[in-house]
Amino acid sequence: MSSSDQSFWYLENIDVRGIFCPNKISNMVGDNNHHHHQTVFQKGDYIYLPEEDSKKVFFINNGKVKIGTYGPTGKEITKVVIGAGEVFGELALVTSGKRKDFAIAVDKTEVCAINRSDLKIMMKDHSTLSLFLMQIMGSRQLEMEQRLESLVFKDSRTRIIEFVHNLGEKKGQRVGYETVVRKFMTHQEIANLTATSRQTVTTILNELRNRELITFNRRRLLIRDMDTLAREGKVTD
Repeated sequence: MSSSDQSFWYLENIDVRGIFCPNKISNMVGDNNHHHHQTVFQKGDYIYLPEEDSKKVFFINNGKVKIGTYGPTGKEITKVVIGAGEVFGELALVTSGKRKDFAIAVDKTEVCAINRSDLKIMMKDHSTLSLFLMQIMGSRQLEMEQRLESLVFKDSRTRIIEFVHNLGEKKGQRVGYETVVRKFMTHQEIANLTATSRQTVTTILNELRNRELITFNRRRLLIRDMDTLAREGKVTD
């Protein structure tokens, strides 16, 4: 399996691209009254906003999407930044109300969407699809709890190093003793996700680079040794 294939989610014989992307779903639903949409969003375009009806679940075919919300003062709070092969808007399956968060394209992004009613029909026919979506919701909840714990108990430096380590675990590809993360995030994106400043992120990343623990540019992050980085940030299982 190529590295690009590995970026997509699979469960047994369920290819999530085949469910969400319209050029591959013609045989999944029996009539033409079901609506599946494939849309290209430019950088900075909103895919949905708070208070919009929660009717669709989305799949990222290419690009990157930021999910966030706005605090009482209007300050933007980033929840997660996700990329190709990932699903978002999944809470549409458990509520028919209004959305509480927003989704915005970080880069030029191709998104496939499926109506809640259509997806529920498919879930009845494919138990593994139901499991897949349950795992997404569970993992997102766990990730938010871990981030909250990190914000309360860890300092800025530890949060940033822990974030880089976790990014390597979740998105990285092992090459010998090293781990490569392609399409590395911007310093501002990391700052938003770790509740730090861009300047602090830059300082910590440069420190790690000077100590030859990592190297990075706009296209990729290379972690020299995951275990060493884990010890540096006192990351524990």
